[in-house]
Amino acid sequence: MQRHCDNALAVATWLSTHDKVAWVKYAGLESDANHGLQQKYSKRGAGAVFTFGLKDGYEAGKRFVEGLEMVSHLANIGDTRSLVIHPASTTHRQLTPEQQTAAGAGPEVVRLSVGIEDVADIIADLEQSLAKA
Repeated sequence: MQRHCDNALAVATWLSTHDKVAWVKYAGLESDANHGLQQKYSKRGAGAVFTFGLKDGYEAGKRFVEGLEMVSHLANIGDTRSLVIHPASTTHRQLTPEQQTAAGAGPEVVRLSVGIEDVADIIADLEQSLAKA
């Protein structure tokens, strides 16, 4: 679990500075509104799952997920492998755009479950896919 948390923080930190990423919601980041609570209740890490938003929206989200080579496109979470999903085009596609946004699954949202692979490999895969998105 510690490897999950450490990798997730490294990936979230990296994504938060990427020019194609609009925002990152991860309590492990000092800039997150829930960081203080995370520090109080979970001192060893904020877990392995978080969301981020792509500046170019829906189509960029689909292309990003399709372009990943190592990170698996799956709806479940909690695996040792890194997993990703674009809810607006998959799990929440039956909802209206307004309902998707209200559910936290707007067109730009990508959900990432960070695994225990080498963090440099995870970031390299995200980078090559963001370049295509």
